[in-house]
Amino acid sequence: MTDEVWKRDEVQSPCIKICVIHPETRLCTGCARSIDEISRWSRMTDDERREVLAALPQRSPAPRVRRGGRAARLRRG
Repeated sequence: MTDEVWKRDEVQSPCIKICVIHPETRLCTGCARSIDEISRWSRMTDDERREVLAALPQRSPAPRVRRGGRAARLRRG
C-alpha cells in the first residue's frame, strides 16, 4: 500500500510516521511540530500550514546533548 491515495491539492503534512513527543521540548521527534500543530493541522489553512513548515528547520525536536546514560552512571558509581 502506498501513500499516493492520500495526496491532495493542499499543503501536505510533514509527518514521517515517527510520532513521538519529546518530554522536554514537547515537539514530535519525527516532524518537529507541537502537539497543538499536529492536532490542528487538518483545520489549518494552507497559509497557516506554510508558516508551520517554514518554522520547522529552525526547531530542535530533541535536545542535542545527551543526559549521560550508561557512561554517566558508571562515572557516579
